[in-house]
Amino acid sequence: MKSPRERAAEGLQVRDRFTIVRCFSDDDIRQFAQISRDYNPVHCDTRYAVICRFKEPIAHGLLTASLVTEIGGQIGWLATGMTFAFKRPVYAGEQITCHWLITDIDERGHAKAEVRILNAEGITVLEATTTGVLPGAEERECLKQMIAEGDSANGAARSPS
Repeated sequence: MKSPRERAAEGLQVRDRFTIVRCFSDDDIRQFAQISRDYNPVHCDTRYAVICRFKEPIAHGLLTASLVTEIGGQIGWLATGMTFAFKRPVYAGEQITCHWLITDIDERGHAKAEVRILNAEGITVLEATTTGVLPGAEERECLKQMIAEGDSANGAARSPS
């Protein structure tokens, strides 16, 4: 099976689908709080999260949404817009699956994708739409060269999900 990067190097089409599975740890949530400087106690304090009717601190919505950018980054999608609808909380240790579908590509290579992220029970936790620019011929050739050289800039190819 070809990687998303390899598929992008060949050229993307309407109806192309991508799926990734992730599980955020407590440490991922702490690190995201540090990077984003979003220290909302609903993400960082059990007492506060419980008062807000969660069973424990929840992952940041934008941490969950980072699965959208993970796929986009793998396929060289240059985002021009994103919308998110956060449907359910995501907890540390909870497996989530991101489904990405390219729904439209115009003659200039501008595209649209619909994204749905589900928890292990199959419940939607996030819905998103993203628009962007697909890699053109020159970029696809560069991707092919990068892959042939081992794709050293691709951290996802070296790290566990």
